Amino acid sequence: MAEVVVDKEGHHYQDNNDSQKAVLDLGTFVGDFEEDASSEDISLEGLQKELEECKNDNVVANILSEGTKLREYTKGVEKNLRQVELDSIQDYIKESDNLVSLRDQIRDCDGILSQMETLLSGFEAEIGSISSDIKILQEKSMDMGLKLKNRKVAESKLANFVEDIIVPPRMVDIINDGEVNDEYMRTLEILSKKLKFVEVDPMVKNSQALKDVQPELEKLRQKAVSKVFDFIVQKLHALRKPKTNIQILQQNVLLKYKYVVTFLKEHGKEVYIEVRGAYIDTMNKVLSTHFRAYIQALEKLQLDIATYSDLIGVEARNTSLFSSRREPLKNRSSVYALGERIKILKEIDEPALIPHIAEASSIKYPYEVLFRSLQKLLMDTATSEYNFCDDFFREESIFYDIFAGPFSVIDEHFNSILPNCYDAIGLMLMILIIHQHQLVMSRRRIPCLDSYLDKVNIVLWPRFKMVFDLHLNSLRNANVKTLWEDDAHPHYVMRRYAEFTASLIHLNVEYGDGQLELNLERLRMAVDDLLIKLAKTFPKSKSQTVFLINNYDMTIAVLKEAGPEGGKIQMHFEELLKSNTALFVEEMLLEHFSDLIKFVKTRASEDPSGSSGKPITVAEVEPLVKDFASRWKGAIELMHKDVITSFSNFLCGMEILRAAMTQLLLYYTRLSDCIKRINGGSALNKDLLSIPSIMYEIKKYSRTF
Repeated sequence: MAEVVVDKEGHHYQDNNDSQKAVLDLGTFVGDFEEDASSEDISLEGLQKELEECKNDNVVANILSEGTKLREYTKGVEKNLRQVELDSIQDYIKESDNLVSLRDQIRDCDGILSQMETLLSGFEAEIGSISSDIKILQEKSMDMGLKLKNRKVAESKLANFVEDIIVPPRMVDIINDGEVNDEYMRTLEILSKKLKFVEVDPMVKNSQALKDVQPELEKLRQKAVSKVFDFIVQKLHALRKPKTNIQILQQNVLLKYKYVVTFLKEHGKEVYIEVRGAYIDTMNKVLSTHFRAYIQALEKLQLDIATYSDLIGVEARNTSLFSSRREPLKNRSSVYALGERIKILKEIDEPALIPHIAEASSIKYPYEVLFRSLQKLLMDTATSEYNFCDDFFREESIFYDIFAGPFSVIDEHFNSILPNCYDAIGLMLMILIIHQHQLVMSRRRIPCLDSYLDKVNIVLWPRFKMVFDLHLNSLRNANVKTLWEDDAHPHYVMRRYAEFTASLIHLNVEYGDGQLELNLERLRMAVDDLLIKLAKTFPKSKSQTVFLINNYDMTIAVLKEAGPEGGKIQMHFEELLKSNTALFVEEMLLEHFSDLIKFVKTRASEDPSGSSGKPITVAEVEPLVKDFASRWKGAIELMHKDVITSFSNFLCGMEILRAAMTQLLLYYTRLSDCIKRINGGSALNKDLLSIPSIMYEIKKYSRTF
């Protein structure tokens, strides 16, 4: 595509770049240019480089391709510029009027702006003067504010000083002549504030006002101390009156005037010590008297459970001429059985016994019931007194001075009771009661009885251990000859042991004392030895086994009755029962079927063909088969009667009978299998009993079971 360029003079330049490549013949142009350049001394250095750089420029390319000389082109450009200049002059001439008008307007605006500048300069000067005045006023205001603040502080301090140091006539009248009531308490607080004010502030001590007021303040202090001392001593005397409800008097009367004690502690130290001592002495005596009277009333309600001779291994004798030597079954309040006594642990939070009501109903209680009641009364009284002392005197230590007397009374009681206490169950219950009471006091967050309860616990454990060792030694040192009875039923010593052990195991579930478990294991070993010795006194082996089974069964039953906590001890007796039951079953079967059992054990497992010895013949087994067929029912009936008469526990006896018949069935089954393998054994089929027939008989006795 060809491009044509037209200048002002109408010259045409055609661009032939699209049809052919422009050839830059520098020689042609340089030659012409040098003609003029020589006259003007123009340097052509670098021209070739510049032309190479501009060869892509369309205008330059057109000029070079058309061959136009540079000077002509320059002249054309200058001519165009002159024409543009002339056109601009003509335009300026046409707009000259407007320009003159614009100049006039600019001059007018400049005059107006000059006037405004002068006016604003005046304003600036005036504002600077006003700012200076404001700053001065601000400084004066701050100075006046500081003076006002200082005067207010001075006024406040002076007002407080005057208020704290003056003694109003009304206050004087109340302190001297008023009754001790709520208004008197408020006046005491005001007086206390004034006394503290003149004692604490060193500036006040040097003031003239204090010299005038201090004598009056001292007189009021002495009068107030004297008056409240008489008042509080009078209230304390009311505590000594018989049948006075101390807690109600403390809560409803004394606590209303607790500021009296605070006032005495701060402004009458000597009098406060006297009041404190009077309260301690009063409460010590009152509470000691109350606890002593309560203990004496409780002692009348005591039910003696055990004596020194009430031990597991001690012989039970009756004074009656015709009575049996065997000890009867103990009731639930016995020495060895826990029974209903366990209920005391569920009555920990019940109110203490009221002695005269219990005495009127002629009810006697085991000592642990009285012990819980005494400890409950002590806990409630101590809690109330501890809280009162902390609130009234603001001293916890005063409690221990007050309760030194009651603690001494209770200790004296224990020292007389414990040496004569041989009730191991009761002692264990008391230990658990103390443990529960420690938890109660912990929940109340009252620490005042911690050391006392620990001391009681420390006293009870050795006593329990001593009584337990008495029971243990009674078994170890028991006289077998005096204890033995010609009776295979459970021995009373074993029943004592079972009840005693079950009781302690049950009580130890919650407490979890490992030492007690070890002691129970020692007791179990001792009773095992004694029971074996008693069994050996029976002349017959079968009677010995029956005796052991009866005692083991009774022990297991008692342990199960007490709860599921029998543990290792119960498992031990169950193993002994199992082994002795198997022994008895074997002995009883040998009594009635000795030949059958002997044959089954010695020959039934042999090869009937006799390849390894003498062969089993029909003649050898025929007497056994006929003998069994003729008397097996009678023998089972005899075994049934034997079991019924031998075992005191019917269920245990029936279980043993069933085991015996099952074992007999096994023996007979082995005999039948042996006969089937004998040559000619089929001849005995008419005498062999069918297994279903024997099973039917077993089921008949099982139905009884």
